[in-house]
Amino acid sequence: MFKQATNAQHLWDGIVQYPPEFVEKYIAKGYWQGQTLSDFFIECAEKYSQNTALICGARQFSYADLQQRIDAFAVYLSKQGYQLGDSVVIQLPNIAEFFIAYFGALRIGMRPIMSLPAHRHIEVSHFIGQTNAKLYICADKFMGFDYRRLAHECLKRCESLQRVIVVGDAGDFDAWPEMDQLQMQRIVPPQLTARHVAFFQLSGGSTGTPKLIPRTHDDYLYSVRASADICELNQRTKMLMVLPVAHNFSMSSAGSLGLFYAGGTLVLSQDPSAATCFALIKKHGISYVALVPALAASWAEAVQKGQENIFPRLAVLQVGGARLADALARQLTEQYQCRLQQVFGMAEGLVNYTRYDDDIEQIISTQGSRISADDEIKVVDDEDQELPIGEVGHLLTRGPYTIRGYYNAPEHNRNAFTVDGFYRTGDLVRINAEGNIIVEGRSKDQINRGGEKIATEEVEQVLNQHPQVIQSALVSMPDSMLGEKSCAYIQWRMDGQDPSQTRLSMQLRQYVQHYGLATYKIPDHIEFVEEMPYTALGKIDKKALRQRLAAAHIL
Repeated sequence: MFKQATNAQHLWDGIVQYPPEFVEKYIAKGYWQGQTLSDFFIECAEKYSQNTALICGARQFSYADLQQRIDAFAVYLSKQGYQLGDSVVIQLPNIAEFFIAYFGALRIGMRPIMSLPAHRHIEVSHFIGQTNAKLYICADKFMGFDYRRLAHECLKRCESLQRVIVVGDAGDFDAWPEMDQLQMQRIVPPQLTARHVAFFQLSGGSTGTPKLIPRTHDDYLYSVRASADICELNQRTKMLMVLPVAHNFSMSSAGSLGLFYAGGTLVLSQDPSAATCFALIKKHGISYVALVPALAASWAEAVQKGQENIFPRLAVLQVGGARLADALARQLTEQYQCRLQQVFGMAEGLVNYTRYDDDIEQIISTQGSRISADDEIKVVDDEDQELPIGEVGHLLTRGPYTIRGYYNAPEHNRNAFTVDGFYRTGDLVRINAEGNIIVEGRSKDQINRGGEKIATEEVEQVLNQHPQVIQSALVSMPDSMLGEKSCAYIQWRMDGQDPSQTRLSMQLRQYVQHYGLATYKIPDHIEFVEEMPYTALGKIDKKALRQRLAAAHIL
């Protein structure tokens, strides 16, 4: 049986809570409904019991089937001695076991940490150490990497870690349990409220170890329900999941949880390539796909090179995680007849969507508007003074699903949040007259060229409009005279041509100049690459690009 914790205070340790007046407001307005994530899926399973919830390769699970396996895994965890408030790091690729582990852990009041497949022992051991996690759940191998070796390293580094469960060949560790003998048993639900922390998402910076983002049942489920309504998901929706399933975008915008709320079917793919995913779209009649811009660019490139245009088959292509270039957005909508929805948000909270009834220019050139009327947004200058509509500044936000602080990070929280609870997103944005956000860059991605500030995404937007540019990334490079100069990395569409890089660089600089950008915004140096490096979240890894510059002695 489940062993009750006698003191739930540790569930709040290291967490900055919402002030009481905001709690009362969010409850009164119906944003927070007092339901836990575990009860949320139980309700979905009862409502849509015979619908197909999940397709994972040759395996299919109805909602009722999936809930039976979740209950059995919860029994297994309880029998191993885990209980309310214990933490577990889940690091699994896009497989059904992710959802069984996630909801099974929530069922007994454990707090999952959503590690991505690309994380390695530095990050995973940090997550374990930060939360005193007792359990680590991983795959045996994925994309050629052996996670059992990572698990051995974490066991050496982390005193709290007691057990490792491996999906696949477990080797020295515990194998994923057989569920049949556990399905007739039940646990006593833990005593916790929907305002307790349910699980931890991870901050999405491309440098440093990710910070832990505490999400409560109430705040997260509000964003899930509201997103599913905005995205018009229903029981007929078939969603292809190609981004890492543990990522916040994949889970809640509207993501897998939004789909479960609507009773639709989730099809999992471990391979995001156009060849694999186009086949799955045709096989399963997929209607909804979410991509990051780099993947959207690669799929468009595949169509350009002769693969069947699958975009008109989709009811919606959702693109988020980073700024989508206007040129690619226009290509997708006009050339490939794609119904596009842009998404801009963060695992810490605020999410914006373009709406289906927005005019086409809003869909192409903006990143949408906020979910909630109580998403408070400020655009401020360097002195935190609010700016007029249309001016570019730093985005600050607070609201019913935006956190008030990172977990156990008081020093960082002092800089990341204002004294009245607004989160400093690090994004440079402007808001147009219609209330839609246009992302102009990241404040930390600014290049200071002799005192002139360059927003990298502004230059990237111009470069990406060149017909031969697949995608670009602008990074800083140290300079003894100016402090910093700019280097543009370019993924170039050759089309059978092989001109010199000197000639191509000159052509691109002239292109930026003729576009009308200030002279100091023209890239000082240009490097051509066949492929871009990516972070664990699918964003172009600018840290890796800067390291390439250093290794090549270009700096």
